[in-house]
Amino acid sequence: MTRSLYISNGVAANNKLLLSSNQISSVINVSVEVDFFDPIADHIHSVEMKQGRTLLHCAAGVSRSATLCLAYLMKYHAMSLLDAHTWTKSCRPIIQPNNDFWEQLIHYEFQLFGKNTIHMVSSPVGMIPDIYEKEVRLMIPL
Repeated sequence: MTRSLYISNGVAANNKLLLSSNQISSVINVSVEVDFFDPIADHIHSVEMKQGRTLLHCAAGVSRSATLCLAYLMKYHAMSLLDAHTWTKSCRPIIQPNNDFWEQLIHYEFQLFGKNTIHMVSSPVGMIPDIYEKEVRLMIPL
């Protein structure tokens, strides 16, 4: 995601050769519930300030680790949620935070910047982030 932050699934996180070859100095397992973005973002930043590298992982490397990566990019790289998502998706195309995480990220973006670049919208499959609206329309026949 950045030169000092990687995200993956649990299998990759347990691969000692992969960790050492990428000079990972900190591994954060977010497979369990994480209540707040700031402590994780702050830890990633502190590792980076010491020239270290962090691997952030959850079971699949799709939702929870991606969510915390987006929060970190917003807080420490001053990226909007939309820009953080676009960047992260370009690096790891399988990311897809769940709707609860999207709502938390949208709230966090507003806390940080006083505005939102992504909104939850109504769709035939329920509420979704507006960046998925076109994709959902293509999947559902009219």
